[in-house]
Amino acid sequence: MHDTTALLIELGAVILGLGLLGRLAGRVGFSPIPLYLLAGLAFGHGGLLPMAASEEFIATGAEIGVILLLLLLGLEYSASELVTNLKTQYPSGIVDFVLNATPGAVAALVLGWGPVAAVALAGVTWISSSGVIAKVLGDLGRLGNRETPVVLGVLVIEDLAMAVYLPLLTALLAGLSLAGGSLTLLISLGSVGVVLYVALRHGRLISRAVSSDNPEMLLLVVLGLTVLVAGVAQELQVSAAVGAFLVGIALSGEVAEGAHNLLAPLRDLFAAVFFVFFGLNTDPAAIPPVLVPALILAVVTALTKIATGWYAARRAGVKTAGRWRTGGTLVARGEFSIVIAGLAVGVEPRIGPLATAYVLILVILGPLAARWTEPLARRFTPKQPPKAPPVTEKSAAEESGAEGAGAEGAGAEESGTGTEAPVMPGAPGTAPSHG
Repeated sequence: MHDTTALLIELGAVILGLGLLGRLAGRVGFSPIPLYLLAGLAFGHGGLLPMAASEEFIATGAEIGVILLLLLLGLEYSASELVTNLKTQYPSGIVDFVLNATPGAVAALVLGWGPVAAVALAGVTWISSSGVIAKVLGDLGRLGNRETPVVLGVLVIEDLAMAVYLPLLTALLAGLSLAGGSLTLLISLGSVGVVLYVALRHGRLISRAVSSDNPEMLLLVVLGLTVLVAGVAQELQVSAAVGAFLVGIALSGEVAEGAHNLLAPLRDLFAAVFFVFFGLNTDPAAIPPVLVPALILAVVTALTKIATGWYAARRAGVKTAGRWRTGGTLVARGEFSIVIAGLAVGVEPRIGPLATAYVLILVILGPLAARWTEPLARRFTPKQPPKAPPVTEKSAAEESGAEGAGAEGAGAEESGTGTEAPVMPGAPGTAPSHG
C-alpha cells in the first residue's frame, strides 16, 4: 500500500510539473523540450531529489511516448505524399545526410567512442525536430510561405530515412553479425515497401476496416493496432518506432484525421514523459565534461543545416530571402535526436550527456535561427549594384547616330516631350512592335 501511495504521489507531481513547465514555455514562446530535459536531470540519478517509486512506470510511459510520436508523424503523411517527396526531394535528402551526419560521426571517432557510437551520433546530428519546426512555422506565420513546402519536404525525407536508419542502428547496437544486420535491414525495407504499396493500392480498405463513428472504439483500435505492430517490429529487431510510423502511413483520410485528434493529447503527455525519462537517466555531473564538444557540434551542425536549407530552396526556385529562412528553420534538433541517443547509451554512456547538452543548445537556438538568419544574412551580405537598364532598339539607334525615325525619336526625347517617334515597319535593323 505504501509503495502504491508513493507511486501516485510521484506520478501526480511529475504530471503536474510537466503541465506547469509547458505553460511556462508557451508564455515565453519556445519549445518545452529543454524544460522537460532539465526536469529529468533535476530529479534523476545524481539530481536534487531522485525518484524511485515511479521509475518503472515512467520507463514504460517513455516507450509509449516514442511509439505515439512516430505514429502521429506517420498520420501526417499519406503514402502518395511520401513517394512524391522521395522522387522530387531525394537530392536535397542526400545533401542533408552528408552535411549533417558527417560531423556527428567524425566527433564520435575523434572522441574515441568507436564506429557503432559514430553511427549513433551521426543520427543525433542529422535529424531535425519536426515538432519544434512545425511549431516555429506556425508561430512565425510562415505556413503559407513559398519556402515552407521545401522545409516539409526535407523533414519528410528525414522521417522516411528513419525507417532504414533505426533498424540498422538497432542491429549494430545488438551486436548482430553482418548477416544478421543485413537480414534486419532487408526485413525493414521489405516492410516499408509492402506498407507503401498496400497504402497506395488499398489504403481506403484499411482505413474503412479501422474506421468507427464511435471515438472510443477508434481510439482503442488504432492504439491497440499500433502497440501490437510496434511490439512485433521490436521482436524482429526492426524497431518499435518504425512499426508505429508504418501504421500511421497506412491510415489515411478521415480515419487518420480522427485518430490524430484523439491521440494528440496522449502523444503530448507520453512524449513529455519520454523526455523526462531521458533526463532521469542522465547524470548531471556527466554533462560539463562534454559541454564544449556539444557546443562545437551545435555550431557546426547549425551552419550545415542552414547550408542544407539554402541548397534545397535553391533547387525549388525559391529566392534568396526564402533560402535563408529555409536554412534557419531546419536548425532545431529534438525528439529524434533523443530517441537515437536513448538507444545508444548502452553501448556508449557518454552519448546521453552529449546528446542532452546538444539538444538543449539547438532546441533553444533553433527558433532564434528561424527568426534571425534571413535578417542577419541581408545585413551582412554586400548589396549588389543596380543593373543597367537593357539596351532597347531605340537607344541603340540613338547611340549610333542613326538618322530618320531614330533620330527624330532622340530629338523628341531631348526636348522633354516624352514622346517616341513611331518605328517604321520594315525599317532595317528594327523589329516589329508588339505593343
